Amino acid sequence: MVVIRTLDNGIKVALESISYVRSISFGIWVKNGSRNELPQENGVSHYIEHMMFKGTENRTARQIAEEMDALGGQINAYTTKEYTCYHTRVLDKHIDRALDVMSDMLLHPLIAEEDVQKERNVITEEIYMYDDAPEELVHDALQDAIWRESSLGMPILGTEETISAFDSKFIRAYYERNYHPDNIVLSVAGNFEIEEMLEKLNGKLGGWTREQAFEQYDTEASYHISCVEKEKDVEQVHTCIAFPGLEREHPQKYAMAIFNTLFGGGMSSRLFQKIREENGLTYSIYSYTSAFADTGIFTICASMNPNQAEKVFELIAEEIKAVKAEAFSEQLIEVTKEQMISNFIIGTESTLNRMTSAGASLLLRGRVQETEEVIEKIEAVTAEDVLQIAREVLDFEKISYSAVGNLKGNDFDKLVQKVFK
Repeated sequence: MVVIRTLDNGIKVALESISYVRSISFGIWVKNGSRNELPQENGVSHYIEHMMFKGTENRTARQIAEEMDALGGQINAYTTKEYTCYHTRVLDKHIDRALDVMSDMLLHPLIAEEDVQKERNVITEEIYMYDDAPEELVHDALQDAIWRESSLGMPILGTEETISAFDSKFIRAYYERNYHPDNIVLSVAGNFEIEEMLEKLNGKLGGWTREQAFEQYDTEASYHISCVEKEKDVEQVHTCIAFPGLEREHPQKYAMAIFNTLFGGGMSSRLFQKIREENGLTYSIYSYTSAFADTGIFTICASMNPNQAEKVFELIAEEIKAVKAEAFSEQLIEVTKEQMISNFIIGTESTLNRMTSAGASLLLRGRVQETEEVIEKIEAVTAEDVLQIAREVLDFEKISYSAVGNLKGNDFDKLVQKVFK
């Protein structure tokens, strides 16, 4: 059971004591991502994530790495459009030292000008890496276009132009404004005593305060029909077809998850079986959902030889029409629900997964769902719920697409208009 407590400075903490494991996973969750940046700040949240590992007032970057390696622990971080997470997993006997390193990184980052200049090259290479990977670019380019009139449409990494203007003073000012006790939650899962862990966290982070009140920048996002094409010197063409999806807390999100699993979420899904197994037209074909605070999208992705694009799109359109015309059988719905519940329960056997689930939920929803609550909501979904979601989401009048790679011989705009009607 997850216990929610509050540190002396107001930071909320999700604590889950698991006595039968020997590890502890700890995460610092900051409700700040690319969505919270002004256009001229684009990329600074991700830049700060990098700078946190470049040294503190008490440790060099090398000392941080060597200290965590000496514990046999894992330490990492990632930035999304809506939050940044720093996390570690260590043996329970090493948690004090791990907390000391993590709290030092959060409270006393050096953000030295020399390190900022060096890291700019690293992040620029990261931007180039994604730009050189059409299987990644095809997703990002479409999402950037769909939400182009809001901060949600800005890339997480920023652009080469925006990050070129950052210096240590600029980055520190953003850090001071957006890393705030009012904007952070902590999550811990593993072998510990609740009260003892709360005391440790209060000792490390409970006295941290900011003089200025917290104010977060954000913009309302709305879906814009978009068409994106980028030529790349590769053999295949990578494509995404997208529709407006559901926001994070939509009441039908579990029906959406079941539909996605049945339609394109695995090897037994309709898309995979029809397009890859029966027709052999692609190696990669799948669907996925992206949900945010106020919006979302449903995306179908396929990579193929350009001369097979038309046939692949035709088969995708056929499958969409089929799932909108007739409900999946109750038996298939029940099998899928059991698959989802099994995957969910198996995932909870990892302290890292449990810490992540509780931390993200507390940060983004303000509460943590217990395992049984999630299972009950999955089990409550009916075949009619899934059919309703398919009809609501898969609206050809709101279709968007992206195509990246070898575009020769295809007019994707005409193809989409012809096939999806």
